[in-house]
Amino acid sequence: MSTVDYLPEEKRLELLQGTLEVLILRSLKLEANHAYGISQFLQQQSDNEFVVDNGSLYPALQRLLQRGWIAAQWKTSPNGRRARYYNLTAAGRKQLVKATSQWERFVAAMARVLAPEG
Repeated sequence: MSTVDYLPEEKRLELLQGTLEVLILRSLKLEANHAYGISQFLQQQSDNEFVVDNGSLYPALQRLLQRGWIAAQWKTSPNGRRARYYNLTAAGRKQLVKATSQWERFVAAMARVLAPEG
């Protein structure tokens, strides 16, 4: 996942490999969306910490399609343009539950390791 180029390097928040796929699955939990909408959701939900560029987003969407975790269909967007909309499949919902559990364990373990000594 990439961040905005205008942010100084020390202000950029880089994500671990595999994180983008989980975030895309989460973004599609409530409704289908197109790539730009997914990107906007992630940026808004993270308070502008996660800014995804197309060079990262589209390959991740293709990986998710290949795994059967999302499906896609062409529709007309609200602004009248043709856009590919992605939606979560049943397998994708199961994967999201599994990945969320793994991330919660990871975050808890990191918190324990990084906690101040006391």
